[in-house]
Amino acid sequence: MQILVISQFFGPDTAAVGQFLADVVNGASMAGHRVLVVCGDNRYGAGDPGKDGVTGGSSFDTAGFDDDQQGHGALEVSRVRNLSFSHNKVKKLLSYATFYAGATWKALTAPRPDVVLTLTAPPGLAWIGWLMQRVRGCRHVVWEMDVYPDIAVALGMPFAGCLAGLLDYPRRRADAVIALGDCMRDRLLRHQIPQERIFVAENWADGQNIYPLPLPEFSPLRILYSGNLGLAHDIATIRGVMERLAGDPGFHFDFVGGGPLRKELDDSCRTRAIDNVSFRPYVHQEDLGASLAGCHIGLVTQKEMTLGAVVPSKVYGLMAAGRPFLYIGPATATPALLILRFDCGWHFECGDVGGVLELLRYLQVHPEEIRAKGDRARKAFADHYDKPAGVARICRALGLEISDKCSAKLIANPQSNRNSQVDGEA
Repeated sequence: MQILVISQFFGPDTAAVGQFLADVVNGASMAGHRVLVVCGDNRYGAGDPGKDGVTGGSSFDTAGFDDDQQGHGALEVSRVRNLSFSHNKVKKLLSYATFYAGATWKALTAPRPDVVLTLTAPPGLAWIGWLMQRVRGCRHVVWEMDVYPDIAVALGMPFAGCLAGLLDYPRRRADAVIALGDCMRDRLLRHQIPQERIFVAENWADGQNIYPLPLPEFSPLRILYSGNLGLAHDIATIRGVMERLAGDPGFHFDFVGGGPLRKELDDSCRTRAIDNVSFRPYVHQEDLGASLAGCHIGLVTQKEMTLGAVVPSKVYGLMAAGRPFLYIGPATATPALLILRFDCGWHFECGDVGGVLELLRYLQVHPEEIRAKGDRARKAFADHYDKPAGVARICRALGLEISDKCSAKLIANPQSNRNSQVDGEA
């Protein structure tokens, strides 16, 4: 089968979109399908100092995706010349616009695919898929990493809501829409996407690279936030907890990564003289497993208004590492449902500083609960969220099947066993 994939970001990029996409492309090409990836010629983290390495929740094949390499004889990467990506609003829009133009031209002039997969970086790529449906008669599948314009509306971006009709038109006409969890499926249903076309496929991590290591000593109790600290994430609750525990040697908070809210939190800790906290840059790929293993509890947060618009993916790396996670966010979000289903962590609503504080003090003297929930997290990961299972879910949504033999290759392939951070939600 001929597959055309369109995304501005692609492995070995640090963006979550590019990382998960690289896993899928690797799996599809190993299964014997021909894949053409149309992507940008610069990286998401190019302008972020210290982001040459990546940290966090998933793993993917960073090797084997050079432009001149044909993978397993079935992969071609075609890069679009576009302006460098930036978090500056004007530069970001210009980067998007130049990618749209180049990607549309490459898609229309490429050999006719059987299926087109469009992602949501940048928003609106589904229009290229819709155009390919109409002009070239191929199937179109949308992979919703973030739901636009909902995430922009939730974060208070002016006039974002006016784009709803524009962005809904092509995805309502797609042959399939991939949602990252039930909460995202429910949001897409409100966009009048036909339920029978929504395919729920949760994200994953690489259990060959991220695996349980011995817990560190329990003094202090170590809480780790690993990855992007973006606008969709709640920092007010954990900041309140840290203020109450400031100077307490029995607790240590570690923030690894970057993101728009990282500096705000760092400055706040300095101002309030919170000294039992550290801020580190993104770690290199080969150090990810050890970084995750350095904590007792992983921290994942999400603002209430972003429910279903984003689905935090850093939980899967924590589960792979055999670490339970503390989720601060809405109760019907995917991480909260994972905790409810597998008893692999703890959930609190945003603003519940007292509840989180009481939990941490309890866990400080009951480490056996951390061990038990960490064990359950790893088992749930091995049963449902390892890379071969995750890739197979996406391939099924594309109309492909990944055989057991191919799944074994995904596990054994040394080039696909590289670590990286994922959490591309805003």
